[in-house]
Amino acid sequence: MTPVEAAALESALQASYGVLQLAPMTVDDVDAVVEIENAVYSHPWTRGNFLDSLYSGYQARTLRDGQGSLLGYFLLMLAVDEAHLLNISVAQAYQHRGLGRLLLLRASTLARELGMRSMLLEVRQSNVHAFKVYQRYGFIEIGRRKNYYPAVNHAREGAIVMSLPL
Repeated sequence: MTPVEAAALESALQASYGVLQLAPMTVDDVDAVVEIENAVYSHPWTRGNFLDSLYSGYQARTLRDGQGSLLGYFLLMLAVDEAHLLNISVAQAYQHRGLGRLLLLRASTLARELGMRSMLLEVRQSNVHAFKVYQRYGFIEIGRRKNYYPAVNHAREGAIVMSLPL
C-alpha cells in the first residue's frame, strides 16, 4: 500500500468511524477478542491461546472506534528481522469495509518500526477473500503447508504461506 493509498484509507475510515484507536491488547481485552474470534472462525483461537501470546510478549493490538467498540485486532510474533502475523480479525458486523486493510497497514507499520524487514503469514487455502486482500496489499505467495489447519470432521486443510517485504 502506498502512502497516498494509506492516507486515503485512514481518512475514509475516520469519516465513517471517527477516531480509530490502536492500543496494546491487554488481559482485560481477551474476553471481547475471543467473542469476535468465535464469531468469525470455524476453528477459533481459545482464550488460552490469546493469554499465552500476551504472556509471551507478542505484539498484540486492538482497534476500537471513538465509542470504544472493539472492531478488530492483530497479533505479531517477532523473530530476528521477520514479523509473523499470527492472527488478524475484524468483527463480523464491520467486515468488508476496509478495516482489515487498516489492520494490515497498522501491523506492517508496527513491524517496520520495530526493525522487521518482512512479514510472514499463513492463510487457509479455502479463504480466497483473505488471500486476495493480502495479495492486493502486496504479500506474495512463498510456499504451501500441507494439513496445516484443522477442518471439519477431523480433517486438515492446507495453508498458503505469504510474505511482505517491509
